[in-house]
Amino acid sequence: MEEFHKVRRLPPYVFEQVNRLKASARSAGADIIDLGMGNPDLPTPKAIVDKLCEVVRDPRTHRYSSSRGIPGLRRAQANYYARRFGVKLDPDRQVVATLGSKEGFANMAQAITAPGDVILCPNPTYPIHAFGFIMSGGVIRSLQAEPDDNFIPALERGVRHSIPKPLALILNYPSNPTALVASLDFYKDVVAFAKKNDIIILSDLAYSEIYFDGNPPPSVLQVPGAVDVTVEFTSMSKTFSMPGWRMGFAVGNERLIAALTRVKSYLDYGAFTPIQVAATAALNGDGADIAEVREVYHKRRDVMVDSFGRAGWDIPPPAASMFAWAPIPEPFRHLGSLEFSKLLIEHADVAVAPGVGFGEHGDDYVRLAFVENEHRIRQAARNIKRFLASSAKQPNNVVTLATRR
Repeated sequence: MEEFHKVRRLPPYVFEQVNRLKASARSAGADIIDLGMGNPDLPTPKAIVDKLCEVVRDPRTHRYSSSRGIPGLRRAQANYYARRFGVKLDPDRQVVATLGSKEGFANMAQAITAPGDVILCPNPTYPIHAFGFIMSGGVIRSLQAEPDDNFIPALERGVRHSIPKPLALILNYPSNPTALVASLDFYKDVVAFAKKNDIIILSDLAYSEIYFDGNPPPSVLQVPGAVDVTVEFTSMSKTFSMPGWRMGFAVGNERLIAALTRVKSYLDYGAFTPIQVAATAALNGDGADIAEVREVYHKRRDVMVDSFGRAGWDIPPPAASMFAWAPIPEPFRHLGSLEFSKLLIEHADVAVAPGVGFGEHGDDYVRLAFVENEHRIRQAARNIKRFLASSAKQPNNVVTLATRR
């Protein structure tokens, strides 16, 4: 039977191949150290859980909630932007709560995209950035992911060679998967370009609070006038270790927020009210919980960079996010990221995310998530050291192992 149109536009889910292999290895008794999915293992702070339990006992909170977010939650998010970025937002017109930033991106794509609209999107990037628009009938034009001096010339080429003119530009810094961080000067140049060319900016700032070495990443909305063309998406999943709670936000341009709010009103009734109340309490907190989460990831980053390096795999230390974007070791690079990821599961008991799952320009890399404790990260390094040493003694086996499937 022929697949439906929107399903046909989606490629095979690369990560599912790794997940199947991982599940099979575990069912056979292997102790797989999972550095693949960015699924935080840290517990949600007790005060947030306690607030949820308190509110959930009130039967009035079990009714339908507000799709756009309860007023207190939207005010808390606006206050967060004022404290953290010095950005003033109207909680009634410029803030909407989403079911995580992923849902926000997908519904924004539905709200603004007409069939054939061109979207400028970095490659590699988080899959929903591209496929949210593809499912909505849009066309993706890939850009480089690095926020450097070549970015504006790449934008200029994208506009010059796209028919119709691009509708929107997606930004994602700190980046998933590359962990790259953008500067405020970079954002100033991009905002000026977007305003000159009448292009919408959609910024994914999900990792704004997971940064290291004392350099908080900026928001594009800090640029004067950016709100005229920009909506920014944030998430509480990583910041407060609340991934299963599905709580995020879209903030910024009033017209775009109104479009997203209207689409959402047809699709959902918002998150469970006790979750929204607990999220409000988290945002209104003193920041100690955020600092604790940040420090845990900082230590895990340092342990991974050090232990993997001593194992023979040099990992560039990321400045932010909960990921390392690791070049595949040279003897294995010709295999590509998917085959290398399979080898790590089968011969090192370590799961990683193949870079090709984030775009074809990621195929020389794998993404490593800081979602195992320091002891397990060191164990992964020991496993990988044995695997690399074994492969070096029998280099022909590298090709044989990867091609026998």
